Amino acid sequence: MKDAPPTLVDLLRRAAASDTSGIRVLDRKGEQAAWLSWAGVWHRALRVAGGLAARGVARGDRVALVFPTGPPFIESFFGTVAAGAVPVPLYPPVRLGRLDEYHESAARMIGSVEAKLVLADRRVRRLLGETARRARPPLGCLVPDDLPGGVGEAASPDPGDIALIQFSSGTTRDPKPVALSHRAVVGQVTALNGFWPDEGGVVHSGVSWLPLYHDMGLIGCLFTALERPGTITLIPPEAFVAAPAVWLRAISTWRATISPAPTFAYSLAAHRIRDEDLEGVDLSSWRVALCGAETVVADVLREFARRFARWGFDERALTPVYGLSEASLAVTFSQLGGGARATRFDRDGLESEGIARPHEGGREIVSVGRPIPGVELRIADADGRPVPEGRVGEVQCRGPSTMEGYFGRPEASAAAWCDGWLRTGDLGFVSGGELYLVGRLRDILLLRGRNHDPEEVERLRDKLKSWAMSITLAQQGVDTTNRAYREGKAALASAIDQKDLIESEVALVAVLDGKIDGKNAETRALQQAVALAENDAVIAAREAVAEAARALVDLEARCDDAKTGYDYCINTFKGALAQASYDAALLNAITILEKENG
Repeated sequence: MKDAPPTLVDLLRRAAASDTSGIRVLDRKGEQAAWLSWAGVWHRALRVAGGLAARGVARGDRVALVFPTGPPFIESFFGTVAAGAVPVPLYPPVRLGRLDEYHESAARMIGSVEAKLVLADRRVRRLLGETARRARPPLGCLVPDDLPGGVGEAASPDPGDIALIQFSSGTTRDPKPVALSHRAVVGQVTALNGFWPDEGGVVHSGVSWLPLYHDMGLIGCLFTALERPGTITLIPPEAFVAAPAVWLRAISTWRATISPAPTFAYSLAAHRIRDEDLEGVDLSSWRVALCGAETVVADVLREFARRFARWGFDERALTPVYGLSEASLAVTFSQLGGGARATRFDRDGLESEGIARPHEGGREIVSVGRPIPGVELRIADADGRPVPEGRVGEVQCRGPSTMEGYFGRPEASAAAWCDGWLRTGDLGFVSGGELYLVGRLRDILLLRGRNHDPEEVERLRDKLKSWAMSITLAQQGVDTTNRAYREGKAALASAIDQKDLIESEVALVAVLDGKIDGKNAETRALQQAVALAENDAVIAAREAVAEAARALVDLEARCDDAKTGYDYCINTFKGALAQASYDAALLNAITILEKENG
């Protein structure tokens, strides 16, 4: 493997010598494409660097970047790096109805890194006045065109200098500013590109709709293309959410070989994309379909593979991975070309004993593979001591791509390490040399001596709502012979028969009791369901849980005003649509609510 240039500036300077590779950016409709060669990015970055220097941005200063996916973000990011400053990508405001919440969050993040300047897209800038007023960056909030003209000289940062600060996605309440050095970032992307060398006549290229303020989109997609140097096609996230087929069409059109996404995207694509949306699509070029950033769900990946096999998708392309912001991105990778591998483990052993024992009827968990080159992995108990294979504990790692620390938070930085190992906060175990994840350390629900993973509870809750809605709509006159009704009813009956669902409902009741008035119909019905299930009254339990789900839908659907109704429709239904086994019946429900609420 070739020696990697030590900094992002070196990577960009080298990539600028390529006249055949660069960045293709689709518009918000996913139709028109703008082309940026790496040489063009280099030239525009130097202009931004010159403007920043003239404005008073010095080496090491932090510059917050608030842009949607597009050329201005790319030019501003690399311009900040070229100036020797530290870019801090932040997510732009996406919901006008929650601007005050956004102002508070964004101002807190800008203040926590002591950003000297905020650069923003012109349209976004119009919404950031209150954010800037609260954060008070010394040089204000500008658009790139407001910077003084002139081409600057590229800085020569040291490999150990901070290359960027990205906020961790592990918590929404208090995202931490993760400081990553040039050495860490370049080492990460060099290791990733080692998984897919150009050989056998194949020249790899990527497609990504992932946000560039997220490590998977920025480091895993944009930076890997830079390091090769190669070509990456970027899709605005909002274009994907509005029309998921744009993702698969882009892979087909540009013959991409690599494209990553979290689990919800694979589910969204499988349920929202219509056959007619894929006319002429050929997915046979897609060799590496990475899946990470959230819990990998076997059922979702299987469904995606079945759904798109007729368009040339090969299930062996599915590649579950694991990583986190504090490790620059990737920690483990599944074997390329091996597909997703899932194993069932005894639930009692996992939840009560912390032991992973294969069991035919147990909890199905997807392997996220082995450590990437240069990374070491271990599982540790509550006292930080390593445990043997097959024991559940905290996942810890170390390697050349781990963070420098949380910027400006020495105590949190110190707490993130245990004897030189990075504490991920994730619970998992190793089996057969591969990592399996079971939940988050701080989020585990302890009930009656058993550990429950809230994400699993939420997935089951979403499925329950889906199945109940299908049944409810059928009872209201929807054709009960349609596939949605039949599959919904069968799935509900099957799930209630499984102790997995009932056990998770126990944990769900605990959550509801803490967050929702215990007198409402939903909580009462769920409590009744659990009580019946514990008495092995399976038939009665099935009816009670179905009633609970219908009560849940009814409670949330009865809105006091149009705005609440619209928020419920968009966030609850469409959000769940992206994560659960939703069907045509729910799409009908969305349409109905949208019409009723304007």
